[in-house]
Amino acid sequence: MRKLATLVALIAASPAFAAGGPFFSLRNTDFIVLLAFLLFVGILLKFKVPSMIGGLLDKRADDIKNELDEARALREEAQAILASYERKSKETQEQADRIVAQAKEDAAAFAAQAKEDLQKSIERRLSAAQDQIASAEASAVRDVRNAAINVAVEAAGDIVAKQMNATAANKLIDAAIGEVDAKLH
Repeated sequence: MRKLATLVALIAASPAFAAGGPFFSLRNTDFIVLLAFLLFVGILLKFKVPSMIGGLLDKRADDIKNELDEARALREEAQAILASYERKSKETQEQADRIVAQAKEDAAAFAAQAKEDLQKSIERRLSAAQDQIASAEASAVRDVRNAAINVAVEAAGDIVAKQMNATAANKLIDAAIGEVDAKLH
């Protein structure tokens, strides 16, 4: 690098570009500029400025490489996190679908159970109503029978009263007392 810089400086300051007069004279400004330039390059080389600049550039290149590696690692981590979230999202969606399907099944089962319970309730109420109707019919038949018996007893009593005399009544009373006496002893 040093040799290349020196060569470039010497070629750039060739006598072809010199001002008028001899080139190696202190009166020639081109020669003075060349000497100043060579002195400047020498000072730079003495204090190892090119190696410092190279070191700074190398350090900067290493920093950039490290930043790129870190960015690559962050990108990979972000992709892993994204994949994880996508997987969790998919699992959550599947779980939600299963919950909805289970809820539909449960609703259908509850509806069927409610329909069955309603049918049983209707059958019980119909049975109770039929029992009440049968009971009401039996009660009505009993009431009619009792009324008929009462009417018949009253009619028979009226007929017997009209046809009975005192001796026949005494005979019936004696027969009833004898019958009661036989049943009690």
